[in-house]
Amino acid sequence: MKKSKLLRMDNISIVVESLDNAISFFEEIGLTLEGRATIEGEWSGRVTGLESQRVEIAMMVTPDGHSRIELSRFLQPSIQSDHRNAPVNAFGYLRVMFTVEDIDEMVSRLEKHGAKLVSEVVQYENAYRLCYIRGVEGILIGLAEQLVHT
Repeated sequence: MKKSKLLRMDNISIVVESLDNAISFFEEIGLTLEGRATIEGEWSGRVTGLESQRVEIAMMVTPDGHSRIELSRFLQPSIQSDHRNAPVNAFGYLRVMFTVEDIDEMVSRLEKHGAKLVSEVVQYENAYRLCYIRGVEGILIGLAEQLVHT
């Protein structure tokens, strides 16, 4: 039997309270709003196991067009759990990492949107400067600035 091969990663999904605030935050990082829609119906609940669900989504795309974040705001059923402020060593989703041109400038811009550094910007050898920030709704974001360009 032939083994099926992975073709690509389409997106990761982040559940938020405010789509508008999350869209604005990810646009500040450099993603573009690709589309926005309400998803509902029997088929969608069968995919997620939530039966009758109604969710508003916004698809954000990176500048290279290869990576996406699906922002979801559940209208039905109500939210059952909140992991947004879990520590960085918690099980499950941890963070999304973005490579940026100038980490200090990006942190400064994101702080204007309420983001806070988790600790500090650090340098890893002569390769990267890195940090974690808590963005809109406590979403954990990693930022990396590549120092040596190949």
